[in-house]
Amino acid sequence: MAKEKSILIIGGGVLGLSTAYYCAQRGHEITVLDREAADYEGCSFGNAGMIVPSHFIPLAAPGMVALGLKWMWNPESPFYIKPRFDFDLFDWAFKFWQASTAARVNCAAPLLRDLSFASRACFEELAALPGNDFGLTMRGLLMLCKTQHGLDEEAQFAERANQLGVPAQVLDAKQTAALDPAVTLDIAGAVLFPKDAHLTPGRFMAALRAQCESAGVRFKWNTEATGFARQGQRLTSVRTTRGDFAADEVVIAGGSWSPLLARELGLRLPMQAGKGYSLTLPKPPQLPQLCSIFTEARLAVTPMGKALRIGGTMEIAGLNEDINPVRVRGIIKSALTYLPAFKESDFDAIQPWRGLRPCSPDGLPYVGRTAKFANLSLATGHAMMGLSLGPITGQLLAQILSGETPPFDLSLLSPDRYK
Repeated sequence: MAKEKSILIIGGGVLGLSTAYYCAQRGHEITVLDREAADYEGCSFGNAGMIVPSHFIPLAAPGMVALGLKWMWNPESPFYIKPRFDFDLFDWAFKFWQASTAARVNCAAPLLRDLSFASRACFEELAALPGNDFGLTMRGLLMLCKTQHGLDEEAQFAERANQLGVPAQVLDAKQTAALDPAVTLDIAGAVLFPKDAHLTPGRFMAALRAQCESAGVRFKWNTEATGFARQGQRLTSVRTTRGDFAADEVVIAGGSWSPLLARELGLRLPMQAGKGYSLTLPKPPQLPQLCSIFTEARLAVTPMGKALRIGGTMEIAGLNEDINPVRVRGIIKSALTYLPAFKESDFDAIQPWRGLRPCSPDGLPYVGRTAKFANLSLATGHAMMGLSLGPITGQLLAQILSGETPPFDLSLLSPDRYK
């Protein structure tokens, strides 16, 4: 390994902490900066907690543009773009359209599969560490289909998954009920992905932070990065609201705020913040044992201890963290169509969570070094896959920063692909 380095990581979410953990394991001196307080619950906390090798199709895929256009006029639908005149939004939308081809998906799918399985192995290793009980449950995921048409489409996807080495099994309604008898479902059937898993995100983040602290990682909360000092092709320090921080290496893992920092350095990092919502019922009428996705409604449903989290929607509205009650209402209405034992009053007094997912135009994250600066790397743009791919992203960056060669070809994830 290369000599120990001082590494400054901007962002204390799952990508930042995963990078910090694996870099610390290699003996580096790590400092994590975050613009929020230590108890802030961003995207890494309120998500569905799913580990999903089944999600090998990037967000930018054939048919998604047409589906998005259909949905975007309904503010309660799974996808919504807030109307506004914004050049960055237009540019992102055009690049999304360009990337939504079968050829791009065919190139990306094997990489996403391999990264997901590698990340799944990382979660198992982390769960085996003393004190790291974060509810890891390796029982698979159900893609629940309300209609026969939806089931037929998922069956075609299951065939493709099996061909790619991602196990999938098509189930009718009775087989689904037998697999998870604790919950009553109004569905035509489901597809089971037995290699998927789930956990409780808040507990995972607490465990990961504790592991980082035990390894000597220093945290600077309420510390917003505002600029950089440079010397030639190297960054010498990061300017923040609490002074300057010098380091040998800098990693931007700032989620949806990453493009603002990239712009300070003259880097093009197309990205839109995709707002998602979740509702966590502490005492649900029924508690399924498997996590699931309601396919037609695009909702994710995850048991977390005795609680049940239901989340979804993709709202493109800029760096806006306001809660839109119309979007929340859409989640509840859709959930009730699949869960006949639930009623609208079950959601009364449940405080909605929201978070901004960093979405690249091609649906792939930005991972690795930039050509413009010799000591700058990025770990952002994972959209809805941030938690699932968090550990493997951190491991890959630790390898890169330590002078090792990653085991995967990461050219599709290059932060420079839109320069």
